[in-house]
Amino acid sequence: MKKIFLSLFILIASFIQVIAKDGYSIKAKFTDQKDTMVYLCNYFGKASNVYRVDSAKLNSNGEVTFKSAKKIVGGIYSILFYDRTTNVEFILNNGDDISFETTRSNIYQSIVFKGTSENVDFYDYQRFLVKYGAEYQKIEGQLVLAKNKKDTSAVYEKLKVKGKELQDYRENIIAKKPTSFLAKLFNAVSEPEIPTVLPTNPDGTKDSLYPRNFYKGHFWDKYDFRDDRLIYSPLYESKLESYMSKLVIPTPDSVEKECDMILQKAKGMEETFKYSLWYLTRWTETSKIMGMDEAFVYLVENYYMKGLAPWTDSAQLAKYVDRARKIAPNMIGQPAMDIRMMDTSGINVLPLSAVKANYTILIFWSPTCGHCQKEMPIFDSLYKAVLKKYNVKIYAVEADGETDKWKKFISDNKLGEGWVHVHDPNHTSNFRAFYDVYSTPTLYLLDENKVIRGKRIDHTNVLGLIEWLEKKKKTNK
Repeated sequence: MKKIFLSLFILIASFIQVIAKDGYSIKAKFTDQKDTMVYLCNYFGKASNVYRVDSAKLNSNGEVTFKSAKKIVGGIYSILFYDRTTNVEFILNNGDDISFETTRSNIYQSIVFKGTSENVDFYDYQRFLVKYGAEYQKIEGQLVLAKNKKDTSAVYEKLKVKGKELQDYRENIIAKKPTSFLAKLFNAVSEPEIPTVLPTNPDGTKDSLYPRNFYKGHFWDKYDFRDDRLIYSPLYESKLESYMSKLVIPTPDSVEKECDMILQKAKGMEETFKYSLWYLTRWTETSKIMGMDEAFVYLVENYYMKGLAPWTDSAQLAKYVDRARKIAPNMIGQPAMDIRMMDTSGINVLPLSAVKANYTILIFWSPTCGHCQKEMPIFDSLYKAVLKKYNVKIYAVEADGETDKWKKFISDNKLGEGWVHVHDPNHTSNFRAFYDVYSTPTLYLLDENKVIRGKRIDHTNVLGLIEWLEKKKKTNK
């Protein structure tokens, strides 16, 4: 009896091991290709992020096998030919044993998967897309022939009906196989269906912001942040980019709140959290929107410096922390650090704090900088034309120690009225650290209390910023 029990136990344990195996086995055959190098690749975050996992050569029968016993997350993988002109995509999950035959010249129509595989549905969908795309373009081409508004509306109605075919196809798969990865992919690309009836405001008017707010509020409803396989597909970054760039109010407070929301959804999912934090950090650090560096500092202080990005090596962490520390003292809304500089005579000290003006444009520039050579005369013209009436002063710091060229440039361009020209010949002001000056020209706008109101600006937007601040003053009053 004990022997029977032991045998059953070993048999069950062996069976569990078999069904719970890690890694993958991929057997492919190309009937029109042989003796050719191919690569097993996977996506990561977006379509252009394609990473090589393995490489092998098709044998004389056009066959190749990729095997691994190492556990994988899964996602969309592909076999890519050496010349990068052809690839075969397929869904790969941990433990999968996949086998297919196809031709390189006509993958979509010829591919056949052996046994049961989610890729049968995946390629049925690919074939549907080819036919659907051709039909959609044919209808779209009718817009050229439209002679009036009625004709145009009729074409758009046909396109709407056609678009529903695609939506219905995806929803049918989701309904029939809700736990499949293909269903996860379809849910990930789906967009909220906005109600056509607008709600009424308390004053009786229709809420015109409702469609946008509804769309934003339901944007992530069907994206499964708890499934890391979606990171190994070409979908996530484009969706994240669309959300951050088009739906999030471009102010630091709003961006910080949205970053927290996304990272909270991804919390506990290693790959999704890692990719999300990396993307949001890069997005805030490189943003052209004024003041967005505050959100970058927020992410560094609240995630990296708190040990929530353990994959970050010490060098990269030090780089982020150093960058945040340089930005923190000169963020919008912070009091400007006072700097004491010498005037052109080399005798008088002219501190920034001593400049009396409603607005001070703080410029770090160099007479040998080509951009500066163009920008400085333009600022002078702008000052004389319009900035002067707002009681603006320009505190211009020569940043590179080119004393003789500096004085000559000032004289040649007659940069006199409204300008306070200073430099730091003895290198005592520490202006580069205080104001994060790593290139010239670098500009800040300070108010009458020397609080930073704008940074990284130029002649094209400084006037608009001052006018906005003036309007804000009147509104507050």
